[in-house]
Amino acid sequence: MDRSDYFRVSKPARYVGGEYGAVKPKENAAMKMCLCFPDVYEVGMSNLGTRILYYMLNEDPSASCERCYAPWDDMGSLLKERRFPLTSIETHTPLSDFDIIGFSFQYELSYSNMLYMLDLAGIPFRAEDRDEKYPIVIFGGPCMVNPAPVLPFADLINIGEGEITLPMLSGLFGEAKKKGMSKREIIEKADSFEGFYAPQLHRDADGYTYLREKKVVRKQKVKDLDTSFFPDRAIVSNLEVIHDRAVAELFRGCANGCRFCQAGFIYRPVRERSPERVKELCVGLIKNTGYDELSLNSLSTSDYSGLKELVSSLRKETNLENVRLSLPSLRLNSFEGVLKEEARKTSLTFAPEAGTQRLRDVINKNITEKDIFSSLEEAFREGYSAVKLYFMLGLPTETDEDVRGIAELALRVRELYFKTRKEKKDLRLNVSASIFIPKPFTPFQWESFIGKEEAERRIALIRTLLRGKNINFSWHDWESSVMEAVFARGDHTLASLLEDAYSFGAKMDGWAEFFSYEAYMRALDKNGFSLSSLTGGIPEDSPLPWEFVDVGVNKDFLLRERKRAYAGKTTPACYKACSVCGIGCEVKNDHSEV
Repeated sequence: MDRSDYFRVSKPARYVGGEYGAVKPKENAAMKMCLCFPDVYEVGMSNLGTRILYYMLNEDPSASCERCYAPWDDMGSLLKERRFPLTSIETHTPLSDFDIIGFSFQYELSYSNMLYMLDLAGIPFRAEDRDEKYPIVIFGGPCMVNPAPVLPFADLINIGEGEITLPMLSGLFGEAKKKGMSKREIIEKADSFEGFYAPQLHRDADGYTYLREKKVVRKQKVKDLDTSFFPDRAIVSNLEVIHDRAVAELFRGCANGCRFCQAGFIYRPVRERSPERVKELCVGLIKNTGYDELSLNSLSTSDYSGLKELVSSLRKETNLENVRLSLPSLRLNSFEGVLKEEARKTSLTFAPEAGTQRLRDVINKNITEKDIFSSLEEAFREGYSAVKLYFMLGLPTETDEDVRGIAELALRVRELYFKTRKEKKDLRLNVSASIFIPKPFTPFQWESFIGKEEAERRIALIRTLLRGKNINFSWHDWESSVMEAVFARGDHTLASLLEDAYSFGAKMDGWAEFFSYEAYMRALDKNGFSLSSLTGGIPEDSPLPWEFVDVGVNKDFLLRERKRAYAGKTTPACYKACSVCGIGCEVKNDHSEV
């Protein structure tokens, strides 16, 4: 394309590269990989996992790594008009010229963008249609604990944390280049590695085989975060991105065991990075990027054992004097004044998830109303005047009382604010409701997805109760949520559905202006599927498409937790007692009795 073409598209800085902190790829690396993030630049640049892998691979003498993001619709149309292939950002190399292109799926509605990017790159969708001249296509990310819906498109599935698995691939390519191994031989060898699965090698007459006796893929997890790779630098983008700040990771995993939360189960056990190492990384990140905001990230940041001491220590660092500390993912029962030293009181985000204590016990949220209101009272006394509260609708056993409880809790929070604060400044209270989606490897993986009419009725009930109360209420749409639910628990037969939906216009499904419910409905009809058959409850004794994947948490534990949910019984967090989930803990506490 000509330089003038960039002036025909919105935000050309998405595509030109040259950002501060980007790495110049090695020319003679044994493995040349392009990390493809199936969403736009602003979203992909905010993803910590791909940032870690980018720098790790570029420090590997055997590998070079570049980046590519899904182009916005205007650039995609221009590429097709010009018949110009999708390229990497660093060297503008066509994706088809790499040894490997790797897609990281953070949620299921990014699957259509994988097809979009392959289409723009001129690479056939299905692995069986790609010969030796095409790169190896590998899929990773949290969605790959159930890779079944996209198995036909992948040469390799990476199940686990890339700091362990990707160095195995770079070593394999070093060997392959010396021995002159074919693409097929490389894939066969990779399939023998822990954490990798080559779908084309595990097919029978009926399609893809999931039987555990054929091949069990064990999710690979970093054991020691202090010794694992983490960059003390970051690419500073040429335009504002979603999370435009330096990010340091405190720990992986979550001890709380919320029964709806897939991440809380697939990332077990909790693995903390030491405060000394976190502090070292934070100082380096600010020094090497110039950001004035630093985020301390984890699934449940306030559960970090040394958080208050770490925050106090970071505040005393000269290099961090004028840097704002951001602590996302706070729990309402572990707030405990961790933000007392924060000078700028901005917005706090909490997730009660359910409107009543009964339903919070069902989902094992393990917070009480006392936790909620004591934490918020402390926040208001510290000067906070903006709060976001996240809830879910359609949770198992939910009733209208639980739905009304969402509005009632929000109103009580507003009342608490004016009782606590003497200033006349108004409270900015945002209440958001998403729709519960049953996910693999959770105790709720067998549950049904709520119907459209019922979901809209419950949303309308909350809107009515909050009308005129100066509380902003937003909700996630049912249409995109139901398609996420379909692909979350789907099998390989959904690959044709996905292809047809893309041909009917599905892409950029995470963006409201692009999501096409009609495209998916046409694809469902063409393939003979019904939404009810794909979103209903699953019998506990039915085989599941993801049973060939082992994340460490066993099925008996998940069934036991489901039984406890329906009995309204909670299970303690892992740091209080081991629930014998299959991962392995030193402290044993048998929760088999309901």
